[in-house]
Amino acid sequence: MDIVQIYECLCDRTRLRILHLLAQGPLCVCHFQSVLREPQVKISKHLAYLRARGMVEVERRGTWMMYSLPAKTPPELSANLACLQDCVRDEPVFRGDLARLRKYAPTFDPCPCAKS
Repeated sequence: MDIVQIYECLCDRTRLRILHLLAQGPLCVCHFQSVLREPQVKISKHLAYLRARGMVEVERRGTWMMYSLPAKTPPELSANLACLQDCVRDEPVFRGDLARLRKYAPTFDPCPCAKS
């Protein structure tokens, strides 16, 4: 994975928010919609961008797609994701995302994806 490619992915707030949430565990688009309060089409566009560059992986569960960070994360990506977690700790937008993720998490398990 090329370092420039990583930084191209990290230069968008929505993609940063997605990666920050994926550090907590796999999520589907419906989860991102609830937590980020963004339309499905916007989230899907950013997930496709990240997937095409190897920043996220996807697993189909019935009609649902579960997104996660790569199982084998290159060292360059791991270092930048760790930095992201540190840098956004005090940012209100990212703290709000984590708070909503924790709030909605009980309704995610079992999420609609797991029923397929």
